[in-house]
Amino acid sequence: MTDCKFLFSNGVITSSPDVPPVATLLQSHPGAYTTTRTHSDGACILFWERHLRRLSNSARILLSRDPRLLFKPEKSELSLPPSLVESSAWDSAVESLVKDSVDQVLPIALREGLRKEGEELAITALVSGNVEKLRGMESASGSDSPAEMLDVYVHLAGYVALAFDRPEGAARLAVVGRGRSVAEAKYSDWVRLRKPLERLRPTSVTELLLSNDGDHLLEGCLTNFFVVRRREGKGVGENPYEVQTAPISDGVLPGIIRQLVLERIHES
Repeated sequence: MTDCKFLFSNGVITSSPDVPPVATLLQSHPGAYTTTRTHSDGACILFWERHLRRLSNSARILLSRDPRLLFKPEKSELSLPPSLVESSAWDSAVESLVKDSVDQVLPIALREGLRKEGEELAITALVSGNVEKLRGMESASGSDSPAEMLDVYVHLAGYVALAFDRPEGAARLAVVGRGRSVAEAKYSDWVRLRKPLERLRPTSVTELLLSNDGDHLLEGCLTNFFVVRRREGKGVGENPYEVQTAPISDGVLPGIIRQLVLERIHES
């Protein structure tokens, strides 16, 4: 990524050099997030609708399973209106907030030359619960709309896509720790929690894998994990290979690429 960055925070645009790296942003605010990029010279956003759905679903999971990962209150007490947790408008509200934010800042970033020649744009959208807004909702008699207690951050930076060929050879993996809590959601606190694991990474290792028992592999610190194996006893014309990955019920993130791979396999 380049050093040129944009941050769109609740309607306010900040540009380099005052924009922190995306990792710093995620460690500074609780919440659910997703990261994707543009393609076709910034004309489209890769799998954007899927990212929006996964982001809203992650935020709803945090709200119901562990609200502290969405709000990070100063004190342990956190009171949520029951109507907020059960709101049927949650997904549409989150998706609309994030989509509107990206629609506002992306054209400005492209117009201001954030994307250099040969680059795309990396886009990270973070939905963070605002404790002060939540307290205001508790004291007011208005609606319990999800939009009223959320902050939205959109971080943009230049991105150079990695080549698929690996001249240094195959990826090297190491199992370093147990699976994530609330693994079905993609949340910013994991950026902080994985730092001790990263310190265990040997210099030759490409990705760190998580496992609760040392035998059943779950996912990587940054990626989903797949195994391609040869099937035994397959007939003529049948696919001799199968792809294996941990089920969501084992405690892994429903990654966008993971789902696309599984869909493609089922279609073949």
